[in-house]
Amino acid sequence: MDDADLIATAARLVGVYRPTPDCSAADVAAALVTVAGNVYTGICVDTHCSMGFCAEHAAVAEMLKARESEIRTIVAVTVDGIIAPCGRCREFLWQVNARNRDTRVIVGPDHVMSLAELLPHPWDGGR
Repeated sequence: MDDADLIATAARLVGVYRPTPDCSAADVAAALVTVAGNVYTGICVDTHCSMGFCAEHAAVAEMLKARESEIRTIVAVTVDGIIAPCGRCREFLWQVNARNRDTRVIVGPDHVMSLAELLPHPWDGGR
């Protein structure tokens, strides 16, 4: 799967859904492809009491259910286009598998950075 296909896969999932007045979902969608070539997707969930999660987390959870952890490429999108992962997501991706430091992160049209470039000093747990 090339970058354009991965972006399109995520973009198809974007579209605000409000199951209750206190919850919305799918403002952001993410798609990732693993080193094995499998694609996983996720959407964000936001609640008024801040108990939601990011689209990248949802995509990673799907990947982990399939017993994979190494990501080749990841992208997150909104209705306005591609967005870079937040700091929490950057750290999460790294901690899921240290080899993810080499993950290609699509941060804009025709603009890719490695996770290590986005998060040069990950948390090391005091090691």
